[in-house]
Amino acid sequence: MKIAIATVQVPFISGGAEVMARALKDELVRRGFEADIVTIPFKWYPPGTIVDCMKMARLVDLSEVNGQKIDLVIAMKFPAYYIRHPNKVLWLLHQHRQAYELWGTPFGDMDKARFGKDVRNLIRHCDNNLIPRAQKIFTISKTVTERLKKFNDIAATPLYPPPEHGDKFHCKRYEDFIFCPGRIDSIKRQIVLVKALKYCKYPVKVTFTGGSNPNEIEKMNAVLSGDRTNDRVKFLGFVSNYEIIDLYSRCLAVFFGPYQEDYGFITLEAFLSEKPVITFTDSGGPLEFVNKENGFILDPDPRAIAQTLDMLYQNKKLAESLGKKGRELMETLNINWDFTIKELVE
Repeated sequence: MKIAIATVQVPFISGGAEVMARALKDELVRRGFEADIVTIPFKWYPPGTIVDCMKMARLVDLSEVNGQKIDLVIAMKFPAYYIRHPNKVLWLLHQHRQAYELWGTPFGDMDKARFGKDVRNLIRHCDNNLIPRAQKIFTISKTVTERLKKFNDIAATPLYPPPEHGDKFHCKRYEDFIFCPGRIDSIKRQIVLVKALKYCKYPVKVTFTGGSNPNEIEKMNAVLSGDRTNDRVKFLGFVSNYEIIDLYSRCLAVFFGPYQEDYGFITLEAFLSEKPVITFTDSGGPLEFVNKENGFILDPDPRAIAQTLDMLYQNKKLAESLGKKGRELMETLNINWDFTIKELVE
């Protein structure tokens, strides 16, 4: 059985979506399927360029390759899920967020652009008409399912993707630093954590890994310099999977405070490492897992974060207790590739 995984790629940028597509391909191949990833390039600015990408997706022919039929298409991202195929399953990471939940927020840009409203209306029209043509519609979280129902009145089933290298995460100890993995960007709100350090009574440290938006790094460094807290923060950039797993295993807690995240592998990786998660009341996906028994759900306020960091610094037994509850939750959830692939393929 030939399976094409259809997604998009912003050149030179790689993140959770790319990890998820690669993992899906590997797991399909491991189970005897012929699978490959088909990507189309994506650019979101100016808004008119999005229309070109939408047209490109509609023109892609995945009916056969080299004279052999492609049996199934699993489409994952906008606008790749517009690709035509008689047997298409949608596993939706998210729609074009600028046309939906980010419209009119500080994290949106389409609403401020010329012709932005027209492009938004076109995207919503196409989503309303083309998404229901899939044979089955899954999303990666309850958060994404709820958005699809709210904005498009389309029903979908949440299907959680397993984290990469899930069996490798473990706990060594609880040191004095907060771990903040993932891309540094304004919508991830790492700057709120940086601003919290000056309010801490105890010398809590922070370690960041992952790629970064240069403008956001500049803002964060300005805060650190102004608050004289530079010596308490490390920016490690891209590191190996081994190093990431090691940092999870040794940190005191994990900070993950994005705005309206779709899912968030970071939450699951933290819990597999027996570490509590600090997130925000409007963080979306993480709230499907984080509760008062395994972490902290705060307002995005530096002082509130500082109080939590001080509490954990003084009481590592609390961090350990919360982290173990997170691990227990992971063990009760049916997040595994056997179940996921059965749902997608059968």
